[in-house]
Amino acid sequence: MIKIYHNPRCKKSREGLQILEEAKVEFEIIKYLDEAPSVTEIESILKKLNKRPIEVVRTNEKIWKENFKGKDLSDQDIIKAMHSFPKLIERPIVINNQKAVIGRPPEQIKSII
Repeated sequence: MIKIYHNPRCKKSREGLQILEEAKVEFEIIKYLDEAPSVTEIESILKKLNKRPIEVVRTNEKIWKENFKGKDLSDQDIIKAMHSFPKLIERPIVINNQKAVIGRPPEQIKSII
């Protein structure tokens, strides 16, 4: 089943959700800000995205700038930061089996449905 890691307050995330609705596919909405993904889940998402942790971090977020910017962080440190502060995770992320994309721009979602 398709999953979308969704933030209802984010315009791009809402646009991604709309693409899934219009495609009339079955999907699950994961409001990752309400329940942060586990470290293992984040690692799995990164593998499906084929991206390093820093490539999925919203580096313009205040939390990142105040707590992590300019520090020498390992991939595992960044994953732990994303778990502790899920707001740092780029959005939306859509997963379909072993494929995943970041919906920026939202049209990228169409490539895996």
